[in-house]
Amino acid sequence: MSHIQLGKYNRLEVVKEVDFGVYLDGGENGEILLPTRYVPEGCKPGDILNVFIYLDMEERLIATTLEPYAQVGEFACLEVAWVNQFGAFLNWGLMKDLFVPFREQKKKMIKGNKYIVHVHLDEESYRIVASAKVEKFLSKEKATYQRGEEVDILVWQKTDLGYKVIVDNMYSGMIFNNEIFCEVQTGTKMKAYVKQVREDGKIDIQLQLGGVRKIEDFSDILLEYIKENGGKSDINDKTDAETIYQTFGVSKKTFKKAVGDLYKKRLIVIEEKSIRLA
Repeated sequence: MSHIQLGKYNRLEVVKEVDFGVYLDGGENGEILLPTRYVPEGCKPGDILNVFIYLDMEERLIATTLEPYAQVGEFACLEVAWVNQFGAFLNWGLMKDLFVPFREQKKKMIKGNKYIVHVHLDEESYRIVASAKVEKFLSKEKATYQRGEEVDILVWQKTDLGYKVIVDNMYSGMIFNNEIFCEVQTGTKMKAYVKQVREDGKIDIQLQLGGVRKIEDFSDILLEYIKENGGKSDINDKTDAETIYQTFGVSKKTFKKAVGDLYKKRLIVIEEKSIRLA
């Protein structure tokens, strides 16, 4: 069995059942407990489980089938559950909260507030910790994206120019105000597109692909959506922009163009309150 990846998902074999759960083969790390409450029904020795490995209160390796909001190496927007004299503790979806030492806070974290952090292993203590000093974990390399390439972004912070974003969990990027046509706030995760990688390595991001291709692509998506919804969509060109964006991730303008496009091709019929397949 290879080395366990702490703070990440691992595929491990069930070796034995006990009253309080099952033990998994952790190779050189010994057997790792998966407590009863997380054991899938009908689980037996020999089964391979995909589990998240972290440390319990006694700093022992423990497994869970719960999904944390972020794993080691990722950035996330997390809420402070509590604070003590050593630092802050964030809710990251697991029984044990995620620790942010004071030295890794930009300003003192406040219970109930959300912060963008990076999750990593502390080299000295081998614990999973988070840091709000996000910049030091972003890649210094120049990204090799092509114009129009799709990326995953996490909205990081608002500036006068727009929003700083974290691109593909690695790079710093920027969406300028004139590219923003929908509600964007810190902590939002979404798909976006590379507008350009500048000479200095800065990445400009846009929320939609420009030009004709975007409309054609979305026409296909809309047609597929109507088919999957029994041949009918209650979202039509009278629906408000926010609902359209929440559903499809496009502006109302793009939506209306796609409807027009499908209508011209005689693929749909436009009714009073819906659109249906022709």
